[in-house]
Amino acid sequence: MKIQKIIFPTDFSHASDAAMAFASSLARDTGAKMLIVHVEEPPTAYGGGNLYYGVPEPERDALMEMLERLKPTTDDVPYEHRLLSGDPARQVIELAEQEKAGLIVMGTHGRTGILRLLMGSVAEEIVRRSSCPVVTFKAPEAANESD
Repeated sequence: MKIQKIIFPTDFSHASDAAMAFASSLARDTGAKMLIVHVEEPPTAYGGGNLYYGVPEPERDALMEMLERLKPTTDDVPYEHRLLSGDPARQVIELAEQEKAGLIVMGTHGRTGILRLLMGSVAEEIVRRSSCPVVTFKAPEAANESD
Protein backbone atom coordinates (compact mmCIF):
# COMPACT_ATOMS: atom_id res chain seq x y z
CA MET A 1 0.00 0.00 0.00
CA LYS A 2 1.45 3.36 -1.06
CA ILE A 3 0.64 6.15 1.37
CA GLN A 4 1.01 9.64 -0.09
CA LYS A 5 -0.60 11.69 2.69
CA ILE A 6 -0.91 11.20 6.43
CA ILE A 7 -3.38 13.30 8.40
CA PHE A 8 -2.07 14.16 11.87
CA PRO A 9 -4.81 15.76 13.99
CA THR A 10 -3.64 17.53 17.13
CA ASP A 11 -5.43 19.02 20.10
CA PHE A 12 -2.12 20.37 21.46
CA SER A 13 -2.20 17.83 24.29
CA HIS A 14 0.68 15.71 25.54
CA ALA A 15 -1.04 12.70 23.96
CA SER A 16 -0.83 14.39 20.56
CA ASP A 17 2.79 15.40 21.17
CA ALA A 18 3.69 11.78 21.89
CA ALA A 19 2.13 10.62 18.62
CA MET A 20 4.12 13.11 16.51
CA ALA A 21 7.34 11.06 16.48
CA PHE A 22 5.40 7.96 15.46
CA ALA A 23 3.55 9.80 12.67
CA SER A 24 6.80 11.41 11.49
CA SER A 25 8.52 8.02 11.29
CA LEU A 26 5.66 6.58 9.27
CA ALA A 27 5.71 9.56 6.92
CA ARG A 28 9.46 9.29 6.45
CA ASP A 29 9.37 5.54 5.85
CA THR A 30 6.51 5.73 3.34
CA GLY A 31 7.56 8.98 1.64
CA ALA A 32 4.24 10.54 2.64
CA LYS A 33 3.43 14.19 3.21
CA MET A 34 1.98 15.06 6.62
CA LEU A 35 -1.03 17.31 7.00
CA ILE A 36 -0.84 18.60 10.59
CA VAL A 37 -4.34 19.73 11.47
CA HIS A 38 -6.12 21.28 14.40
CA VAL A 39 -9.88 21.71 14.52
CA GLU A 40 -11.07 24.72 16.45
CA GLU A 41 -14.31 23.90 18.23
CA PRO A 42 -16.92 26.53 18.94
CA PRO A 43 -16.43 27.64 22.59
CA THR A 44 -19.87 26.37 23.58
CA ALA A 45 -18.91 22.87 22.42
CA TYR A 46 -16.52 22.38 25.33
CA GLY A 47 -17.61 25.09 27.73
CA GLY A 48 -14.24 26.80 27.98
CA GLY A 49 -11.42 25.76 30.19
CA ASN A 50 -7.74 25.07 29.89
CA LEU A 51 -7.63 22.74 26.89
CA TYR A 52 -4.58 24.38 25.30
CA TYR A 53 -1.69 23.95 27.77
CA GLY A 54 -3.36 26.27 30.27
CA VAL A 55 -4.37 28.98 27.78
CA PRO A 56 -8.15 29.42 27.99
CA GLU A 57 -9.86 29.53 24.58
CA PRO A 58 -7.11 31.13 22.49
CA GLU A 59 -7.86 33.41 19.56
CA ARG A 60 -7.59 31.99 16.05
CA ASP A 61 -4.24 33.74 15.46
CA ALA A 62 -2.83 32.18 18.64
CA LEU A 63 -4.08 28.75 17.55
CA MET A 64 -2.39 29.18 14.17
CA GLU A 65 0.87 30.12 15.88
CA MET A 66 0.64 27.03 18.10
CA LEU A 67 -0.10 24.89 15.07
CA GLU A 68 2.79 26.30 13.04
CA ARG A 69 5.21 25.41 15.85
CA LEU A 70 4.36 21.72 15.34
CA LYS A 71 6.70 20.06 12.88
CA PRO A 72 7.59 16.47 12.04
CA THR A 73 10.39 15.15 14.20
CA THR A 74 12.53 14.40 11.15
CA ASP A 75 13.63 17.11 8.72
CA ASP A 76 13.03 15.06 5.59
CA VAL A 77 9.22 14.87 5.89
CA PRO A 78 7.19 17.35 3.83
CA TYR A 79 4.24 18.84 5.71
CA GLU A 80 1.47 21.45 5.71
CA HIS A 81 -0.60 22.96 8.49
CA ARG A 82 -4.38 23.20 8.39
CA LEU A 83 -6.55 25.06 10.90
CA LEU A 84 -10.19 24.07 10.57
CA SER A 85 -13.35 24.93 12.50
CA GLY A 86 -16.24 22.73 13.56
CA ASP A 87 -16.72 19.25 14.94
CA PRO A 88 -13.23 17.70 15.22
CA ALA A 89 -14.12 14.16 14.13
CA ARG A 90 -16.23 15.30 11.20
CA GLN A 91 -13.63 17.81 10.00
CA VAL A 92 -10.75 15.31 10.19
CA ILE A 93 -12.76 12.68 8.31
CA GLU A 94 -13.80 15.18 5.63
CA LEU A 95 -10.20 16.40 5.23
CA ALA A 96 -8.95 12.83 4.85
CA GLU A 97 -11.52 12.20 2.13
CA GLN A 98 -10.85 15.48 0.30
CA GLU A 99 -7.09 14.95 0.36
CA LYS A 100 -7.36 11.22 -0.43
CA ALA A 101 -5.22 10.51 2.62
CA GLY A 102 -3.87 7.02 3.03
CA LEU A 103 -3.72 7.15 6.82
CA ILE A 104 -4.73 9.12 9.90
CA VAL A 105 -2.35 9.00 12.87
CA MET A 106 -3.50 10.51 16.15
CA GLY A 107 -2.86 10.45 19.85
CA THR A 108 -5.44 9.29 22.37
CA HIS A 109 -5.93 10.44 25.92
CA GLY A 110 -6.79 6.98 27.21
CA ARG A 111 -9.84 8.26 29.06
CA THR A 112 -12.08 5.61 30.56
CA GLY A 113 -15.29 5.35 32.52
CA ILE A 114 -17.42 8.40 33.25
CA LEU A 115 -14.90 10.88 31.80
CA ARG A 116 -15.04 9.12 28.42
CA LEU A 117 -18.83 8.96 28.60
CA LEU A 118 -19.13 12.69 29.35
CA MET A 119 -16.46 13.96 26.95
CA GLY A 120 -16.84 11.39 24.19
CA SER A 121 -13.92 10.27 22.12
CA VAL A 122 -12.90 12.05 18.95
CA ALA A 123 -10.42 9.28 18.20
CA GLU A 124 -13.09 6.60 18.59
CA GLU A 125 -15.46 8.42 16.23
CA ILE A 126 -12.71 8.88 13.64
CA VAL A 127 -11.82 5.18 13.85
CA ARG A 128 -15.46 4.19 13.36
CA ARG A 129 -16.28 6.60 10.53
CA SER A 130 -13.08 7.06 8.53
CA SER A 131 -12.82 5.49 5.10
CA CYS A 132 -9.02 5.27 5.42
CA PRO A 133 -7.01 3.37 8.04
CA VAL A 134 -6.49 5.08 11.41
CA VAL A 135 -3.60 4.49 13.79
CA THR A 136 -4.15 5.65 17.35
CA PHE A 137 -1.16 6.18 19.60
CA LYS A 138 -1.56 6.16 23.35
CA ALA A 139 0.98 8.28 25.18
CA PRO A 140 3.12 6.62 27.84
CA GLU A 141 1.61 6.80 31.33
CA ALA A 142 3.93 9.59 32.46
CA ALA A 143 2.60 11.87 29.72
CA ASN A 144 -1.03 10.92 30.44
CA GLU A 145 -0.74 11.79 34.12
CA SER A 146 -0.15 15.47 33.35
CA ASP A 147 -3.21 15.79 31.05
